[in-house]
Amino acid sequence: MTPAPLGWLGIVRLGLVQSALGAIVVLTTSTLNRVMVVEMALPAMLPAALVAWHYGVQISRPRWGYGSDMGHRRTPWIIGGMGVLALGGILATDATLMMPDAPVMGVLLSILAYLMIGAGVGASGTSLLALLATRVTPARRPAAASITWIMMIVGIVVTAATAGALLDPFSGQRLAMVATGVAAVAFIVALLAVWGVEGAPAAAPQEARAAPEPKPAFRAVIAEIWAEPLARRFAVFVFVAMLAYSAQDLILEPFAGLVFGMTPGQSTQMAGMQNGGVLLGMIVVDAFGARSRDGKQVWMRRWTIFGCVGSALALGALGAAALVGPGWPIAPTVFLLGLANGIFAVAAIGSMMGLAGAGRESREGVRMGVWGASQAIAFGLGGFLGAAGVDVVRHLTGDAPRAFLIVFSAEALLFVAAAVLASRLDLVERPASSPSLIDALPARASGVQG
Repeated sequence: MTPAPLGWLGIVRLGLVQSALGAIVVLTTSTLNRVMVVEMALPAMLPAALVAWHYGVQISRPRWGYGSDMGHRRTPWIIGGMGVLALGGILATDATLMMPDAPVMGVLLSILAYLMIGAGVGASGTSLLALLATRVTPARRPAAASITWIMMIVGIVVTAATAGALLDPFSGQRLAMVATGVAAVAFIVALLAVWGVEGAPAAAPQEARAAPEPKPAFRAVIAEIWAEPLARRFAVFVFVAMLAYSAQDLILEPFAGLVFGMTPGQSTQMAGMQNGGVLLGMIVVDAFGARSRDGKQVWMRRWTIFGCVGSALALGALGAAALVGPGWPIAPTVFLLGLANGIFAVAAIGSMMGLAGAGRESREGVRMGVWGASQAIAFGLGGFLGAAGVDVVRHLTGDAPRAFLIVFSAEALLFVAAAVLASRLDLVERPASSPSLIDALPARASGVQG
C-alpha cells in the first residue's frame, strides 16, 4: 500500500530537521572560522581547508541517496546523520580550542570532526530532501521546498543571534558550552520532529517476498541519472551558482573583524542579519510565486535569475565597503546580500525539488544526491578559493581591503555567469500525469553542454 502524501504539518515537522541541521553547521562554518582567523591569528586557509574537506566528504551524497532509495526507508538515515553531525560539531569546537597549545593534535582532530560533519550533513540532508520529493504531491513541492529551507534559515538566524549574545565576552569555555548546547538541542529537536512522520514500511505482497527484485548496482544508477539531459545540465548550473554563493561564506566574518573591527559576538550577529535577509528573500519568492499564472517552473527560473543578478550587485557593494571601511553602512549591505541570496536559493531549490521526481521512479535519492554532490564540490572549492584569494593578495600587497575587494568582485562575476546559465534552462512545467519530464525535453532543455 502506497503511503499517504505528507500534509502541511508533516512538511513543517521535516522543516524542523533542516532547522536543527543549519543550527549546528552555522557554528562550524562561521563562528569557528572567525575564531581561528581573528582570535587565534591562524591563516584563513586553515578553516577554509577544513570546511572544504567537509564539503569534499559530501561527494558521497549520491551513495547516501542510493542507500535510502534501495532500503525504502529514509528515517534511519536522517536520524543517524544528525547524530554524527552533532558529535562532529562538538569535536570540531574542542579541536579548535586545542590548536593554540597543541596545534598538530588540534588539526588532526579537526580533520576527523569535519569528516563527521560532512558525512552527517550528507546522510541526513540528502535523505530528508528525498523523503520530501517522494511523499509530497507535485503541486506542493515548491511550497515544501520554501518551507523547509525557510525553517533552516530560521534555525541559523536564531542560533547565530543567540550564540552571538552568549559568546560575549568571548572565552574558550563559553564557546565550548555554547557549541555543546546547540548540538544537543538540535539533535533532540530533529529526533522528535522526524519520529513517526515516514510511518511504518509498507508490507510487500507475498509474491514479492518470495522473489524480491534484484537491486541495481550503484554505478548503473549513477550512469542512468547522468544520462538524463536536464538532470545533467541542472547539475552544471548548480555547480556554478553555488560556487558564487559559497565564496563569501568563510570570509564575511573575518572581513567584519579585520576591516570593521567587530568582536566575535558582533560578527556572529551580523551573520545572523545576513541570514535574516535570506529568510525574507525566501518568503518573498514563495509569496509572489503562489500568485503566478505562468507555471511554477517558469517563475522559479525568473526569480533565480533575479536573485543571481541581485547577489552580484550586493557583492559589488561589499567590494566598495572594503575600500571605504568603517564609514560604510555594512549592516544594510550584508542584509541586501542575504535577501538576494535567499531569492536565488529558494527558487533554485524549488526547481530541484520539482525535478527530483522526474525521470524513472525510485531514483529521487540518487538524483538529489547528484545535485547535492555538485553543490558540495562547489561549496568546498568556493569557500577555499575565497579564503585563499584573500590570503594571497594580503601576502603580496599587505592590503586587506584590496584583497576583499578583489575576491568580492570575482564572486560577483560568477553570479553573472550563473544568471546566464539559468536563463538557458528551459524548466517547462509538465502535467502531473506526464511519464517523464526528461523524456519530453531531450533536445531543447538548454544550450548548456554537460
